[in-house]
Amino acid sequence: MASTLGWTIDDWRAAYRDGARPDDLIGDLLSRLETDDAAWISRLGDAGLAAALEVLAERLHAVGGDLEQLPLYGVPCAVKDNIDARGFDTTAACPAFAYTPERDATVVARLRAAGAVVIGKTNLDQFATGLVGTRSPYGAVPNAFDPAVISGGSSSGSASVVARGWVPFALGTDTAGSGRVPAGLNNLVGLKPTRGRFSLAGVVPACRSLDCVSVFALTVADAASVADLLTGFDAGDAYSRPAPQALAMAAPAIRRPGPVRRIGIPEHPDFFGDQQAEAAWHTALGQWRQQNVALTCLDFTPMLELAALLYDGPWLAERHAAVGGFLNEHGDQVNPVVRGIVEGAVRFSATDAFQAEYRRQALVRRIDTLLAEVDALMVPTAPTAPTLDAVNADPVRLNSQLGTYTNFVNLADFCALAVPAGFRDDGLPFGVTLISGAWKDPELQALASQWLNAHPTPLGACGRERPAEPVSHRLAVPSVEVAVVGAHLSGMPLNHQLQDRHAILRAQTTTSPHYRLYALPDTTPPKPGLRRVRHGGAEIVVEVWQMAASEFGTFVDLIPPPLGIGNVELADGRWVNGFICEGYGLDGARDVTEFGGWRAFITALKSGKA
Repeated sequence: MASTLGWTIDDWRAAYRDGARPDDLIGDLLSRLETDDAAWISRLGDAGLAAALEVLAERLHAVGGDLEQLPLYGVPCAVKDNIDARGFDTTAACPAFAYTPERDATVVARLRAAGAVVIGKTNLDQFATGLVGTRSPYGAVPNAFDPAVISGGSSSGSASVVARGWVPFALGTDTAGSGRVPAGLNNLVGLKPTRGRFSLAGVVPACRSLDCVSVFALTVADAASVADLLTGFDAGDAYSRPAPQALAMAAPAIRRPGPVRRIGIPEHPDFFGDQQAEAAWHTALGQWRQQNVALTCLDFTPMLELAALLYDGPWLAERHAAVGGFLNEHGDQVNPVVRGIVEGAVRFSATDAFQAEYRRQALVRRIDTLLAEVDALMVPTAPTAPTLDAVNADPVRLNSQLGTYTNFVNLADFCALAVPAGFRDDGLPFGVTLISGAWKDPELQALASQWLNAHPTPLGACGRERPAEPVSHRLAVPSVEVAVVGAHLSGMPLNHQLQDRHAILRAQTTTSPHYRLYALPDTTPPKPGLRRVRHGGAEIVVEVWQMAASEFGTFVDLIPPPLGIGNVELADGRWVNGFICEGYGLDGARDVTEFGGWRAFITALKSGKA
């Protein structure tokens, strides 16, 4: 039987389309897992696998055997052990805290509804408190590339099992960077969604107002496809948010929908003496400057001040609210470093909490002002890669260093995507994290896909070649495409009406060969009319622009008669919104089809050749 090690979701789907059976593939996979692997807290046994496959068969029968309706059919995955999954105890890496959930967390239920098979629960820094992956009675999880180095945490086990190819994706959580730091240290994609995009129902809270379920995957495409399945408002989660239909176009660029073209980077990044991480960062910057983006150095002081609030302020009280009662009764069963952090909450008052929230809001305003002309940020995912021995000797300070460029993100209501960015000279992975405003997850995914296509790394620690990443043009909000043919073309008099709405030029192409173009009489500025014909048509040059759907109405309001918006067929056979002309408007109009497009006609007219 072919090894499934390092398979992506597409690889698993292809195997099933070719006739493979889940019991064979997953059964073989489980048989090869080592019993002393610290990444796992619990794994599926024979009885559990049989039950899971029975449910899977029922799901397939319910959709008439159509595998396309179960996008994760038979795909194995892992779940961090602070997320409820029926059939497994939830421990949060504390045996005395363990309980048996009666139902799946919403995110797990959505995965299973899509056909996924949860094969185990993964290790973590106890109660998701830490970025190191060492604070667990189930053992420290080593780095997938060097067992002497930390894996990062708190989602250490989830990152490890994906990096080593046991599963194509796993769920983690992320409050301060737990879904990003392990990704950066293990050559993975780590998707930290917009807060509230994924439900937290059935998740043991760390800081409930900031927590996110996260996704580890080998590819951006896999992380994005899983994220789409997890997305959705959940009335059972008080912090769940429905995806917006519009975002303010007058907002700072960091919070405005649209492709990422301007990236802010730290002016003076701190690598805490890790020269290899610093060198890898500068190598990555050189490669990013070859991308179609502009890098701008920024003073990160307000972001760092915001980050400090998370562990040096009353947000610690949220951790105490989550597990303080358990701590009071079972403190001797809690990791001493974790206990010390959570107990630190008692020094803050309710007044401190409000003052910190006022401070947070003021810092977010400063950050928005700083990022008014920046579409995204890029930071080192982990500024250093300490050894297990170093962390054991200095657990708090080194943990804090790892959160330098992650702690501020949820407090600022940003989304983030950690992506591989090559390797250090010592062979350890290096990663960068892309950060932008809430709901701009799709824009970050497109940018990350372009990056990895230009600078691919092997998949995790498996050594398999990275497949090409598909690049999507999705925006944070619903959008429309419109084909323009005349005065709205780039550089023409009315193009500003598109620019004013932050529209994006997606293609310069032509119509299908079924149109004729006319110069309309008595229009200012001069405008053409496009007419579809059954015979004698030609291809006419058009530009396809994409804009937020919320802006489309005001754009259409500017269009004078006899012009309007209808449907236009492009050369590739697609139909998009586009400029058309009412029949009466063509009376007395000059047929300029022979020029192939409006720009060519205007140029010829100005030179006296038309």
